[in-house]
Amino acid sequence: VLSITAVFSAPIPRNCFHCMSSNLFLNYQHVLSLVFAVNEVNENPSILSNITLGFQIYDSYCHAKMTYQNTLNLISHHRKTIPNYKCGVEKNLVAAIGGLESETSSHMASILELYKILQITYSSFTPAVSEKDDISSLYQMAPSEEHQYTGIVQLLLYFQWKWVGIFVTADDKGETFVKKLTRQLSRNGICIAVTERVVNHSGFGDNGLIEKCQNTAESLSKTNVNVFVVNADKNTKTGLQWLLLIGRMMSVSPINKVWVMTADWDFSSDPFHKDLDIQNFHGALSFAIHSSEVKGFHHFLLNLNPHSETDGFIRLFWQQAFGCQFLDVETEEEFCTGEEKLESLPGAFFEMQMTSQSYSIYNAIYAVAHALHAMLAPRTKQGEMVLGNYLRSPNQYFQVILLMKRQRTNRNRIEYMQYLLFYGQVVPLALCNDYCHPGYSRQRKEGEPFCCYVCTPCPEGNISNQTDMDDCFQCQEDQYPNQERNQCISKKENFLSYEAPLGISLALLALAFSATTAMVFGIFIKHQNTPIVKANNQNLTYTLLISLLLCFLCSLLFIGRPQLLTCNLRQTAFGIIFSVAVSSVLAKTLTVVLAFMATKPGSKMRKWVGKRFSTSIVLGCASIQASICMLWLGTDPPFPHLDMHSLPEEVIVECNEGSANMFYSVLGYMGMLALVSFVVAFFARKLPDTFNEAKFITFSMLVFCSVWLSFVPSYLSTKGKYIVAVEIFSILASSAGILGCIFFPKCYIIVFKPELNSKGQLKKRNK
Repeated sequence: VLSITAVFSAPIPRNCFHCMSSNLFLNYQHVLSLVFAVNEVNENPSILSNITLGFQIYDSYCHAKMTYQNTLNLISHHRKTIPNYKCGVEKNLVAAIGGLESETSSHMASILELYKILQITYSSFTPAVSEKDDISSLYQMAPSEEHQYTGIVQLLLYFQWKWVGIFVTADDKGETFVKKLTRQLSRNGICIAVTERVVNHSGFGDNGLIEKCQNTAESLSKTNVNVFVVNADKNTKTGLQWLLLIGRMMSVSPINKVWVMTADWDFSSDPFHKDLDIQNFHGALSFAIHSSEVKGFHHFLLNLNPHSETDGFIRLFWQQAFGCQFLDVETEEEFCTGEEKLESLPGAFFEMQMTSQSYSIYNAIYAVAHALHAMLAPRTKQGEMVLGNYLRSPNQYFQVILLMKRQRTNRNRIEYMQYLLFYGQVVPLALCNDYCHPGYSRQRKEGEPFCCYVCTPCPEGNISNQTDMDDCFQCQEDQYPNQERNQCISKKENFLSYEAPLGISLALLALAFSATTAMVFGIFIKHQNTPIVKANNQNLTYTLLISLLLCFLCSLLFIGRPQLLTCNLRQTAFGIIFSVAVSSVLAKTLTVVLAFMATKPGSKMRKWVGKRFSTSIVLGCASIQASICMLWLGTDPPFPHLDMHSLPEEVIVECNEGSANMFYSVLGYMGMLALVSFVVAFFARKLPDTFNEAKFITFSMLVFCSVWLSFVPSYLSTKGKYIVAVEIFSILASSAGILGCIFFPKCYIIVFKPELNSKGQLKKRNK
């Protein structure tokens, strides 16, 4: 018979398994899992077919002295503790399993290492043991402590809990936990608001201790920290349980916190829950080492017989679990019938499925069995190395479970998305202050942890579109912030459209003036043989009317979405056509002056009077403007452009003029022609000639110059489509001024006073 010894950190009664105590709730399922695993191995012919695996169970009492004592018992005579002395029946000890607390494993290892006896620990993590690299015979079934820290951080980040407390005992192990966890939390932007340290104790004997617990309970009930990470080792667990119990007894306000617990705490194996309302832990989150359903274990539990003579534990367990006593015990309580059902016990007190710690013990038995099987194979010479190969790959997977209400069992364990809502309630907040909503950014509070901040509105032009953003940011060029500054809205295009009221109005006005000009031109064609039409060079009159008609029509090029063709034609066509119109007016004025000078006796000006002179004036002036426009188009022409910045909520679709100097050269040249025409007309306005148009030309040029002088500041002070509207209005106003001042008086006589449209009447009227 080969023996495996298990050392548990809970009191178990003295019996044939060499154990002691009176309370069997704690860790009793661990005993059952060990028995179940050993039975399975012994019944499996493919593993250790000629060897029977046995076991012994000792209790450490969570005390170093008892741990060393029982460890010496493992390597001594069956009844006496004498190391290195063998007498009588020899113990074939091959491995030791224990214990649940890391300190127990450490104490055991210091002795077992001397005898090269393999030891397996099933504690959740053993920092004290893992730091001893010289212990080559100690193997761990549970994950490393570091994986659990990572899991805690991921859980807190998932729920956005960044203002949390830590609950530990006031000892070296608690301080180590705080130090390591603080480093991990800080790296991930989580602040520790408070660290509660409780003194280890076992009851109410110390009145000062009770007072401390009451003060701590009151502090916990009033703090704004809603989430506490609990290092759920034995001491911390006991301290928290007494703390909650004393708080309830002293009528302290309910301590409604979310407890995030490490994997050490096995709720289903804790007898304390009989005296403590499990609702204190409602909504708590506990890490658990990965476990799987073991086939046959549930059936094994259902077949437990409280009258069995081979299990010295079950009668005491049965009495404690069901609150009864067997007939051979004098008691005032009701008697145990043996028909009580284990499955009727609440899951918080006894699980019918194998817990994570029990699953580790179960795996440890099989690991030892397979290693022994491999070691005893003919080709295997280094058994310890083989055993090490089976045990050196600990499971690195944690499960997160939610502690449910009193009737919870593993079979109805709530799924992940259900516990996300905490039974339909809102997930608690764990922040130093409220979230900074979109439209605000976080600003650190001086002298406080980095998790504490104030929310400041985003500055003008910036937004924040997520919760708790450190900085606001600018929208893209084609977007602008909304009023709440939490969203970017696409900018609308800004240009003078034919669909907009302003665009429609200007287009209709341009067409109306064009129609008027065409009508005037028709009147002059119809009455081309009358003195008024013939006077002052008939061809210049027609040229002026056609150029005015084209001026009105070219204003339509400025309406609509700018394109490359329209951008190139806008200013150049307008500049050349207007230069033709103004040069025609200048030629008319000079014709009047030359005609007056030619009437003087002996004048040499007669050779200049005629169609050739006026045609030369028009062509020459227009050619200069055309040359300027061609140079403009050849060097730096206008082009479509999107102005993203001038208007906060709109994209200006405009024609960039390219060379601003060329643009102002075109305007300046037209202004010079208009000014010369005005000056000449002004001085010629009183010349004694029957058909003198100088007075009307003076007024027309005065209107023209006034319009374009006011255009420059208006053009520079407006943006977007209104710049285009100003230019269109200037084109229409100046063209209409020339049309009205020069041609309205003539049309009035031609249409309404035809009797005056004769040479004789005009001379008579002039005298």
